[in-house]
Amino acid sequence: MSDDYRVVAEVTSVSTENDLFGAVDALLEQVAQDELPPPAERKRLREAAGLSQAQVAQALDARREAVGNWESGRTEPRPPKRAAYARLLEGLAARFPSPAADEPAAAPAPPEPLPAPSVVPASRPAVASDTTGPAAAPRRAPAKKNLAKTAAKSAAKKAGAAAVDPRFENGPLAVIDCDQDGHVSAYCVGGLVLDVPAKSIPALVEWTLKEARLGQPRLHRNGKDADPVLVLMPSALERYGLPAALSEEERRAGRLPAGHAVLKQLERAEWQLTQRGFGPWARIFRPAEGAKRNCVQLCVPAWNALDVREWDDREAPLLPTMSAADLARFLGTYATRVMTPRGTTAVTGLELMVALHPPTRAVKDERTGEWHSAPAPGALTAVYEPVECEVPDGHPVLKGKFPRHHQRTPAEMLMEESYDWCRPLTDAECMQPYVVGIDVNMAFAAAANRLTVGLGGPTHVRRPVFDPKLPGSWLVDLSHIALDERLPSPFTARGERPEGPAWYATPTVAYAVELGFEVQPVEAYVRHEHGGYLDAWYQRLRDAYMETMADLGVVSGMEEHAFLEAMAASKSVDPEMALVLKAIKATAKGGIGKLRERPRGTPMFEPWPALERKEWRPDIRAAVLATTRVNMHRKMMKVAAAADLYPVAIGTDCVVYPSPGPSPLDFLPRTPDGKPVPGGFRLGVSPGMVKHEGTQTTLWAEEQYEKHGLVNIARIIKDGGRTADDGE
Repeated sequence: MSDDYRVVAEVTSVSTENDLFGAVDALLEQVAQDELPPPAERKRLREAAGLSQAQVAQALDARREAVGNWESGRTEPRPPKRAAYARLLEGLAARFPSPAADEPAAAPAPPEPLPAPSVVPASRPAVASDTTGPAAAPRRAPAKKNLAKTAAKSAAKKAGAAAVDPRFENGPLAVIDCDQDGHVSAYCVGGLVLDVPAKSIPALVEWTLKEARLGQPRLHRNGKDADPVLVLMPSALERYGLPAALSEEERRAGRLPAGHAVLKQLERAEWQLTQRGFGPWARIFRPAEGAKRNCVQLCVPAWNALDVREWDDREAPLLPTMSAADLARFLGTYATRVMTPRGTTAVTGLELMVALHPPTRAVKDERTGEWHSAPAPGALTAVYEPVECEVPDGHPVLKGKFPRHHQRTPAEMLMEESYDWCRPLTDAECMQPYVVGIDVNMAFAAAANRLTVGLGGPTHVRRPVFDPKLPGSWLVDLSHIALDERLPSPFTARGERPEGPAWYATPTVAYAVELGFEVQPVEAYVRHEHGGYLDAWYQRLRDAYMETMADLGVVSGMEEHAFLEAMAASKSVDPEMALVLKAIKATAKGGIGKLRERPRGTPMFEPWPALERKEWRPDIRAAVLATTRVNMHRKMMKVAAAADLYPVAIGTDCVVYPSPGPSPLDFLPRTPDGKPVPGGFRLGVSPGMVKHEGTQTTLWAEEQYEKHGLVNIARIIKDGGRTADDGE
């Protein structure tokens, strides 16, 4: 053996030995020294210190995505970064100990069997051919303090101690944005950011279903999981070949034309669109595989998917200025507290009813052992024949029933609507310096609480005996009931005394009986199958409303002066959270309105799509509006009896009273011990209680009457007439 060969062999041996020793030392170092806390604790410590993932990554000379993976438990740090990361966490733990560390350890609970997991792939499948690139790696976007914390608190409250559903661990939706370098990111709830490798809309849909882990668990055991929603920012529209805005023709049609390149891409990839096509809210799907849905919903704000009347501040719009991260927090908070948006707030309000009371459930056949679908109790399960008096003008059932251009009367049509009433001020009321408006919180939602509504089909009855527990429509003459003229009639929306027989919903007739008057219905359409269909819907919206109000600094149980001050400051506390509140209130109002959706663009007496829904129930809408009006009248009666005080105007859920001072506390009556009059209007944040709507001078009110006649000042008292308020 030559000397050169011997030297090379010795060097190779030493090199291999050193490599092995180095690997062993690193392994020993990892096992012996660098014990790391659980992933959730790593995240808690960083957030407690106010550090971002980017700051930690910079200190450790690591990628921000890597820090996100360490905090989610996807990967573990390796030496030498592991030792440095352990040192950082150890120092943070000393400064920010866990709140549970000072509490005595609870006795361990007995183990419980884990529920069977839903169908989740054992490993993440590869995405389509044009999505080559690294798997989705999480990172964190710079977070606004209020929304980030409130969204996290909301999720924690709802989840409790239960683990997050691994199928939807990244939240219900994501906002897709593209930077100047062409890098696409998905901004999720809680500040999480995912890298998006998809290079086309079909690939984006594939990535969402296979990699993104987006969606929301069902709200009812018989329901369906919510499909993931992708919100496309303007930069993402350009990146994926979509127009920045719809043309006038496309806007009228509500969709892209059939020959658009993106639609051809979807067709080649065997993706389908609903009949609505590719518009502001587009559903892209393939047939379901068993219980697993293959559907993604796209939301395009640039195409007016988020209408300013529902989602934004009309006077100072915020949505156009929101970053992708802020938009994800805004919509994510709404989705977490209400549900994943399905379109407009009205559509979402109706879908929330269905999600909380699915029409069908799985039932096992004891004879064959097979499962099949069956109607679910307590839900709306079928489309029934319409009742002529309950349907709006233009309904097919009215074709040929009335002369052309005939205006139906209250004896021919159920006209249960919210108040729109006003009267002139008396001489004594003109001596008061102010008129003050108070507004009922979540009036329609509050009316829906514990309201018995019909679930089954109608039964026509002649000369029935009125039963206040039986929901339906009643033809009855209430014109003989005379009340104080300074109060509106509780039986008509305009506050006028009825002139003869008219159709009323059960709550209105029941209130006439409550006032001590005799009623003798001529005929009725009643629903013997009934229940509290809207109870869960109300509770979900109430909780969302109360939680959002708390984020704005208004909580239940506040002293009245403190409540008024907190309400006055609430909009400036967090403008984005104020938009969440507006969307929640619009969901409640719009959901009730959708129960009697009118035709849009459909010829008279031709059926329109809404009529095919089980939830097209004008009788339920009428019952809610009747209850809203009756509840307000009942409280006005209590105030009048206690203080001889009468309203001068009512607009939907706003009541205006003359007042010696500018605050509601200056005119709302009190008991001798200083408490609000029982049964009257009470200041507070809960649905059904009232808040301050606006104050103007009595001179201002008289000027409005001189300029416009007897105008309803309840609709303009908030800002003096710059905009009209149509209620929540």
